[in-house]
Amino acid sequence: MHLTSSSKVLIQGITEPLGQTYAPLMRSYGTRVVAGVSPGWGQTEVAGIPVFDLVEQAIAAAGEVDVAVVFVPPYEVLDAVLEAIAAGIRQILITTGGVPPMDMVQLVRVAEATETLIVGPNCPGIIVPGELLLGMHPAEFYSPGPVGLISRSSTLSYEVANHLTRAGLGQSIVASIGADRVLGSSLQQWLQILDEDERTEVIVLLGEVSGNNEFAAAPHIATAIDKPVIAYIAGRYAPIDRTMGHANAIIAARLAIAGRGQGDVTEKLAALKEAKVKIAETPSQIPTLVKRALTQRRRAAARPTPADPAP
Repeated sequence: MHLTSSSKVLIQGITEPLGQTYAPLMRSYGTRVVAGVSPGWGQTEVAGIPVFDLVEQAIAAAGEVDVAVVFVPPYEVLDAVLEAIAAGIRQILITTGGVPPMDMVQLVRVAEATETLIVGPNCPGIIVPGELLLGMHPAEFYSPGPVGLISRSSTLSYEVANHLTRAGLGQSIVASIGADRVLGSSLQQWLQILDEDERTEVIVLLGEVSGNNEFAAAPHIATAIDKPVIAYIAGRYAPIDRTMGHANAIIAARLAIAGRGQGDVTEKLAALKEAKVKIAETPSQIPTLVKRALTQRRRAAARPTPADPAP
């Protein structure tokens, strides 16, 4: 993953309602949105952005594209992403929710074969504060800095970024990867990306009680990640005997483990703690843990290296 203010961005589904809403917001943030694609809308414009019928036409006019952001309807995602991959685009963000799982299975296989990074589906995308916005993150909550943030939740990303910003802790990259059953990229992939990113000094992982994503990430953190990791697991205290509207995904997970008590959540937290991950009890506690980790990391980096013994 290589994203800078010079990255060239294509929007697929730019004439869809979300595309028309967020394309100008992305551009006003400084993102180099060079073209949009919507079949049947070629030779038109959206907020001054030229629209083409096909991805290959857009690339022929705008040159090589670094990232595609997908706003097309769920049953058009498969064709749109395959078209982008065939055109040579190797970083693709799918904001669309409701993508058929078997379509994502096919896309994940193609992505692995072509070394394409897919983020999503059903996510607000990525923001590199101060440089570029890819998707739907509310930019006012973010500021540039050393904290890399990975999240399975969209609104929780915004909340935690706002806590960090208000505490004077900016962010290097914020990636919301989605919470669907089949995802284009994993927590492990993003942990590795942030561990290798020069701007990132501390990693914050925002997980959920549902799924096995955090279980899979824990041993990877222990064996492959050098930077400090702080985690918050959403839904730990949600009631298991009550439905709560928009939180239905978390509640469904809690109901699934109701007959087994707290075991699954406890084991997930234990796995992260065993990997030396600091666990925040609330989102508002994250800035305190981040400041502590930054201080310890910088002090360790400032210590003089012992001189090699004389031969």
